[in-house]
Amino acid sequence: MRVFSSRERTEKQKTSKKLNLDLSLFFSFLTLQFILDGLKMQGYNGSQLWDTAFAVQALAACGPDLASSWKLPGFGKTIRRAMDYVDASQVRENNRGPLEKWYRHISKGAWPFSTRDHGWPISDCSAEGLKATLAARKLGAACGGELISDERLSDCVNVILSYQNPEGGWATYENRRSSPLLELINPSETFGDIVIDYSYVECSSACVTALCSFVEAFPSHPRVAEISKALARGKKYILGEQRGDGSWYGSWGVCFTYGAWFGCEALSALGETASTCPALRKACEFLVSKQNADGGWGESYLSSMDKVYSNAETQVVNTAWALLALLRAGWAEFDDGKKSGGEENGNGSKKEGPSGLAAVRAGAAALLRAQLPDGDWPQERISGVFNRSCMISYTNYRNIFPVWALGEYRRRVLLKEG
Repeated sequence: MRVFSSRERTEKQKTSKKLNLDLSLFFSFLTLQFILDGLKMQGYNGSQLWDTAFAVQALAACGPDLASSWKLPGFGKTIRRAMDYVDASQVRENNRGPLEKWYRHISKGAWPFSTRDHGWPISDCSAEGLKATLAARKLGAACGGELISDERLSDCVNVILSYQNPEGGWATYENRRSSPLLELINPSETFGDIVIDYSYVECSSACVTALCSFVEAFPSHPRVAEISKALARGKKYILGEQRGDGSWYGSWGVCFTYGAWFGCEALSALGETASTCPALRKACEFLVSKQNADGGWGESYLSSMDKVYSNAETQVVNTAWALLALLRAGWAEFDDGKKSGGEENGNGSKKEGPSGLAAVRAGAAALLRAQLPDGDWPQERISGVFNRSCMISYTNYRNIFPVWALGEYRRRVLLKEG
């Protein structure tokens, strides 16, 4: 039996104490994380494509003129690097073997949720990848939109069209293949609506807006007539999913503010405004009725679980979604004859404007107040969800969507005011 020297014993004691301290700190960290957000797990290899496509569109909404006036030479380079990733992530070929035998969908031209290695094409990820590419093309060659050829964009459109269900909506990974009665044998104790794939307003809106953008960019494309029919069916589905109070239930984000953004974006892309479309007007009225006293919006995850709007303190992501919805619907220009409270002028009076403008200005002000000194926005409540009860942490949302909403606000309100 070996006898340790006093020096060796002292070193072992120090090592043991350090290990105990490290383990104590580690378990304290885990406990803190559990208390704050609940138990976490990794179910994907990330959301890289999804976040990147949104980020490109958010920056594009700000416009190159803003980057130039702020002397941001990295603006174009940043979008170019993002488009390098979008380019690398597109699925170039279908899976090998007979797709029907293996119950696989076509994938050539699609985009996945994270990386090309992930491999599974998704309708709304494909749509957002297409929209990001078209947005980058509008900004000029330096932004990388030309990295993805017209042929590859047509491949993406082919995938999107193939995903449309008979009722006009779009699901996620595949078409709806069977009856919801199969949910009676749902093997999960916690997740709802997982046995078959369903149409969702978010997926449907993403596909509708992507197809609208594609037709705008390629008005002579041979499939324009087919796309027009798909858009008409998609519009009917989205209108049919709207609730009587004007809201849309969001299945992939928390929750009604998320659904409202997608619903309003689709109808806006199809040429509707709050002034001409009763559905958009009701959607805006619903959002304004949920606006907090400080001008922002906030929702609890209970909205997703209970399918009833559950108000919470103002959060930047919910505020940005609501503001984007109002702006896309043309609520800033909507006027029912009542005066807008508006912002104060320097002499203490208030700027007059359309009646819908006050809510829009208040939402933008809430986002500006929440921004941190370093330009970041705070990480707040969890904002993602799937299958009603599984919450997802999208940490990039806190910056992507405020930038996007404020970029749209600048373009649609401030620049028009001069």
